[in-house]
Amino acid sequence: MKLAAVDIGSNAIRLQITNVTHFQGAFGLKKLEYVRFPLRLGKDVFLNQEISPVSRAKFVRLMGVFKELMELYEVDHYMVCATSAMRESKNGEEIVREVSEKIGLKIEIIDGDREAELIDKALWSSIDTKTYLHVDVGGGSTELNIYKKKQKVGSRSFRIGSVRTLDEQHVPLSIWRDMEAFITERLGKEQTVTCIGTGGNINKIMELSKPRKNKRYLDKHTIKSVQELLLSYSYEERMHLLNLNPDRADVIIPASKIYLAAMDAARSVRMIVPDIGLKDGLMHLLFERAMQDAPDVIR
Repeated sequence: MKLAAVDIGSNAIRLQITNVTHFQGAFGLKKLEYVRFPLRLGKDVFLNQEISPVSRAKFVRLMGVFKELMELYEVDHYMVCATSAMRESKNGEEIVREVSEKIGLKIEIIDGDREAELIDKALWSSIDTKTYLHVDVGGGSTELNIYKKKQKVGSRSFRIGSVRTLDEQHVPLSIWRDMEAFITERLGKEQTVTCIGTGGNINKIMELSKPRKNKRYLDKHTIKSVQELLLSYSYEERMHLLNLNPDRADVIIPASKIYLAAMDAARSVRMIVPDIGLKDGLMHLLFERAMQDAPDVIR
C-alpha cells in the first residue's frame, strides 16, 4: 500500500510518497519519493494578506504535478495540509476550491493546534519520562509542545516564523514575550529541560555543525556558533560557500533566533534534532486510518 503526504508551508511545499512494508509481523514505512518545491507563499501573505496571482498560478500548477506523481505511483491514500500562510491568506479558501475543482485534489487548511497534534504522531518515539520542550519552527508560525512524564502538559502556536521574521516589523515584541512567558509558566521551576527541534532550518543547522556520525542533538553553544558563522557571511556567500538553497540562505538566521529564544526561556542547553516534520505526522495518521478502515489490505 502506498501513502502520500503534502505539507503546504509558508516557505516551501513538500510531497512525500511512502510504501507500507510488512514482514514477519512487523510494519515499516519506506520512502519512495520526496519533492520539496521552494514556493514562498508566506512572502505574499505576510506583506499583502493574500497570495498573489503569480504565486497562485504556480501553486495550482504544482498541485497538478503532485497529483500526477501520486497517480503514477498508484497512491492508495493521501492527505494535503496547508498551514499558516494559507490559513491567514484572504484568498486561501478560494484557492483551495480552485484546486479541488480543476485538479480534484482536496486540501485541508489546519490551525496551529492541529499542526502540533499531527507532528506529535511522528515525534512520540522520541519522548520518554523526562521533561521536553518541542519547538517546531515553520515559515509563518512556531508550534510549542511541553511534555512531562510522557504526558503533554502544554501546547500553543505563535505567529513567529522564519519567513515572517525576515522583517522584524511583522512580529511585535509582545508576541516574543508571550512565547517566552508561555514556556516559563508551563515549565515552572523545572531545572532539566531538553528541547526537541523540528523544521528544515534546525536540520540544516545540524548539518552545518558537522556532527559526528549518528549524532542527532545540538548543544546551545553549537547552535550559537553556527548562527555566528551564518551572520559572518552575506546572503550570496551563504549560498555559494555554505551551499545553501536561495530560500534557505535568508530564513535560517531568523529561525536560529527562534530556537535559541525558546531554549533560553526553558533554561535548556540541549536540543534533540530527530529530522521529522508535519509530513511524517501525516504519514502516521494515514497509516492509522488505513489500519482501521481496511486492515486486511495491509496484512
